Amino acid sequence: MTDSLLYVLCTFVLIQLFYYLFIFTRLAFYGSSTNYESRSPGVTVLVCAWNERENLTELLPILDAQEYPEYEVILLDDRSDDGSEDFMRENIHSWKHIRYIRINDKFEHVTPKKYALTVGMKQAKYPLALMTDADCRPDSPYWITAMASQVTDQKDIVIGFSPYEKQKGLLNWFIRCETFYTAVQYLSFSLAGMTYMGVGRNILYKRDVFFANKGFYRHRHIMGGDDDIFLNEVATNSNTAISIAPESFVYSKPKTTWSTWLRQKRRHLAVSQFYRKRNKVMLGILSGSHTAVWVLGIITLILGVVTQDILLLQKLGIVLGIRWVIQWILLSIINKKLDRTVESFSFLFMDFAFFIYYVFFGLFVMTRRKPRTSWN
Repeated sequence: MTDSLLYVLCTFVLIQLFYYLFIFTRLAFYGSSTNYESRSPGVTVLVCAWNERENLTELLPILDAQEYPEYEVILLDDRSDDGSEDFMRENIHSWKHIRYIRINDKFEHVTPKKYALTVGMKQAKYPLALMTDADCRPDSPYWITAMASQVTDQKDIVIGFSPYEKQKGLLNWFIRCETFYTAVQYLSFSLAGMTYMGVGRNILYKRDVFFANKGFYRHRHIMGGDDDIFLNEVATNSNTAISIAPESFVYSKPKTTWSTWLRQKRRHLAVSQFYRKRNKVMLGILSGSHTAVWVLGIITLILGVVTQDILLLQKLGIVLGIRWVIQWILLSIINKKLDRTVESFSFLFMDFAFFIYYVFFGLFVMTRRKPRTSWN
C-alpha cells in the first residue's frame, strides 16, 4: 500500500515539475527590453473611478508626467459622489494630458465599469488603449513607453505586471504571494502561446481589437472580466506580448481586511467559470496536482511515522525535496525579475499556504452563489 501511495505521489510531483520545467522556465529565462528611442503610436490611458477622489489626487499628476511623445489620459468618473467631480473641474486645466468624462447613467444590461470603459474606448484619440485603476501607481515615468514598446504588427495585446505594496501582516504577505504566483502563471502561459488572462491594473491593447470583437458585449452583464474574460476571447497563440521591464510595473494598494479580500477573490473566482475549457483544464490540473502533492505527502508522512518505516520517509524526503529545490530555484529567478515581490525564504510556507487556499476556495466554488454587482 505504501509503495502504491508513493507512486501516486510521484505522478502528481511529475505533473508539477512539467509545469515548472516546460512552462514557468519560459518566464524565468525571458529577456525583456524597452526601446526608449522607438516611436510607438499614440496611447490613450483609461482610468475608471468610483468615489476615488483621494487616489486621484496622487495618480493623475503621475500620469500627467509620463515621458511619452503622444498620449492622453481619460478619467472616467462613474457617478462618484465624494467630491471627485468638483476636484476634477477645479484642477483639469493644470494638467496637460488629462481629459475628464463624467458618466451619470447606469444601465441594467451592462455593468458600470464595462460601460465606462466602452465610453472611454469610443472617446479615445489614439490607437492604443492602456488601462489602470485609480488606486494604482506606475513605478516609472516610462510606464507608457515600456508597455507600448512591446506592440508590433503581430502583437496586439501587452500584459503587464501589477504587484501590491508591501505592508506588515499575514494578509499582506499572502496577497503578495498570490499576486506573484498568479503572475508566474499568466505570464508564463502567455509566453507559451496560451494566454488566458491579464490584470486590468496594467494591460494594453489596440482599440481595433476591442471593436473587432464587439468589446465586452458577450459578457457585458458579468461583474468583472473586463481583463481576463476579454483576453480569453481575443488572445491567440501569437497576438499577445508581455512586459516585465521594471519601468512597466504598476503598484496597487492591497486590501487590508480578510473580509474585503475574500469578497474580491470570490468575484474573481466567479468570473473564472467563463474561461475557455482549455484554460480551465490546465489551471485545474496545476492547482489539483498541487493539492494532491500535499494531501498524499501528509498521508505518507503519517504512515511512515506510525509504522516507523525509515525507507519510506527517506523516499518521501527525496521526492518532495526534488520538487521543492526546483520550485525554489525557478521561483527565485522569476521573483528577482518581478521586483522581489515575495521573500524567497518563504517559498515553502507559500507552497503550503496555497494548499490551504486551494482547498478552501475549492469548497467555495462548489457552493458559490451569484456575485453581487459592486465596483469593489
